[in-house]
Amino acid sequence: MTKSKYDQGIEKIKELVQGTEEDPTGFMDIGDGFKDIAPDLERYVVEFAFGDIYSRPGLDNKQKVMTTITALVAQGKPQIEMHIKTGLSVGLTPEEIVGCIVHLIPYTGFPSVLNALKVAQKVFAEQGITVKTFNE
Repeated sequence: MTKSKYDQGIEKIKELVQGTEEDPTGFMDIGDGFKDIAPDLERYVVEFAFGDIYSRPGLDNKQKVMTTITALVAQGKPQIEMHIKTGLSVGLTPEEIVGCIVHLIPYTGFPSVLNALKVAQKVFAEQGITVKTFNE
């Protein structure tokens, strides 16, 4: 039996956030907060972003999340926090996440990088994570 795009998307989210049967989406915000004004948003997010895009072959989950973090830094979007958590969940190290963000300085500028690092700092502090720093 072929899985629906929604079921495929939920499975991918569970894989990314180590979701459970009781809480399959964990910390992933899939649009639940908009049920009162856009009840179909959750379905779009799950089916398209995760059932179609995140489920595509060619990149592993770490690469997909790193790409997402890069795009969110470039755009200065608040969803960066959720995807930093996702990065940790799929096995990116804090140093890889910080390295990715700092690498973007010449491409996105200092303000975007500083904002993203502030979010990463918050996530790491909440999770009790220490980052190995590199002094030059």
